[in-house]
Amino acid sequence: MTATGTNLPPIPGAERDGDWYFMIDGARLRYRDAGRGPPVLMAHGWTLDLEMWEPQVAALRDSFRLIRFDRRGFGLSSGRPSVLRDVADLGSLCDRLEIERIALVGMSQGARAAMGFAMTAPERVSCLILDGPPDYGRNPLPSDDDVPLDHYRGIVRARGMAAFRREWAAHPLLSLRTGDSRMREILDAMIMRYPGNDLLEPTVTLEAPAAMPSIDSIDVPVLVVTGDQDLASRTQAADHLTGLLSNATRAVIPAAGHLPNLDNPNVYNTVIRRFLEQHAVSPTGQE
Repeated sequence: MTATGTNLPPIPGAERDGDWYFMIDGARLRYRDAGRGPPVLMAHGWTLDLEMWEPQVAALRDSFRLIRFDRRGFGLSSGRPSVLRDVADLGSLCDRLEIERIALVGMSQGARAAMGFAMTAPERVSCLILDGPPDYGRNPLPSDDDVPLDHYRGIVRARGMAAFRREWAAHPLLSLRTGDSRMREILDAMIMRYPGNDLLEPTVTLEAPAAMPSIDSIDVPVLVVTGDQDLASRTQAADHLTGLLSNATRAVIPAAGHLPNLDNPNVYNTVIRRFLEQHAVSPTGQE
């Protein structure tokens, strides 16, 4: 499995701001790469994209190399959304950037991809931050039961993407508690960029590889995060997941819903900075 592209990034350690693209398995994926220090790769949630992490990049790029990408089928990346392909894409992006070990931050559906990569390539993961994860149990490919996909597909078929966007924007998972208009602008822009490929086209189900290890095989440090006003189902899922993992700690962000990085970025940034300072690994030869 190889990634190709013409806009190769500068050497590690240089400024790499701006959009970059690479091709992998028929999809053109957008990513950004900024800052200097231990590498951290950030995976967004459903209908969102790499710009959800703007408050974190602004606050943490002084200490970490922050890499974020539009998962296939989201934002400005092409392709059909697929958590299993997300796992492979994470590895391909690390290969492209010549990163041997990475700290992973996965938000909501993106947490599924981060977990899958940690299970299939544990030697490449220094630590995990799982933000608002869905219920895992011991299943490597859980369903997001609080996201009614079939209902939303019906809305798209009957009334179009604009109607879907209006209804989805009112869902509790997307309700911001903050009064900061900048955070609302970031969220609104991402929803407008979401192309809806997984709602417009027939669903394709990919089975997890039979040899995929169980979730409780993960032994790297894990931080499981939720907002204090997230859905009860996500809070319970986070508590359950913390109990399953042998090296997990739990953090709750005050005055925040399912998007704590936007609702309360100051506290969120402080919490994840502390964790990453303890567990993220610097690349060889870099101070």
